[in-house]
Amino acid sequence: MSDEKQELFEFPCRFPLKIMGERHDEFVTTITEVVRIHAPDLAEVDVMLRESSSGRFYALTITVTATSRQQLDSIYLSLTGHPMVKMVL
Repeated sequence: MSDEKQELFEFPCRFPLKIMGERHDEFVTTITEVVRIHAPDLAEVDVMLRESSSGRFYALTITVTATSRQQLDSIYLSLTGHPMVKMVL
C-alpha cells in the first residue's frame, strides 16, 4: 500500500470557494485580490456576491480553476487568516 495520499480531485478543475464576512464596502475587492494572488487568471464572472437577509453579512462565491492541492491550501490559508473573513467553505 502506498504512503502517498490519493487525490480526490483531478487537476486542473473548477473549484468554488464560499467566503463569509461582515458587510464592508471593500469586502469583494479585498477578498478577490487575496484569491488572485494564488489564482491570477480569476475572472470577474467567477465572483458572485450574496447579502444576508439582515444585510449584516456578505457571502462571496469565488470559483477558481485550481491547478493543484497546494494552490487550494494556499488560498484557504490566506483567506482564513484575513481579518475580514469569518468563514471559508
